[in-house]
Amino acid sequence: MLTQDKQLLLIGQVTELSGISIRTIRYYESLDLIQASARTEGGFRQFSLDVLTRLDFIKRAQHLGLSLEEIRDILQVYDQGEPPCCEIQEKLQEKLFKIDHQIEQLLTLRGEIQGLLSGWQNREKQPQESICPIIQK
Repeated sequence: MLTQDKQLLLIGQVTELSGISIRTIRYYESLDLIQASARTEGGFRQFSLDVLTRLDFIKRAQHLGLSLEEIRDILQVYDQGEPPCCEIQEKLQEKLFKIDHQIEQLLTLRGEIQGLLSGWQNREKQPQESICPIIQK
């Protein structure tokens, strides 16, 4: 094994175990989402095993639509020793509200497009002053 301590993983090992690229791990570290526990004498990052749990959490939270900034806020609450479940619930409720609003907008757009398409055959001749009278009315 390439670590000095069996409890610490080098960044390549973290990549292999998590499926997250080295570049992304470094990016997450720059955003304070994760932290290296130590460095080898050669300057290589070493991470504790709990980084895998954090990376898994980050991936899942992103999948649910949370931004990295929102995830960082949640992890800061967790790092202060508090359970972040209330913050997570609040953020997910906000996401759900936004999704419902987007669905309403898409259904309205769908109806408008269906209306335009249903009138397509009723147009006999295109006036020269318009690009497409169905869209321009």
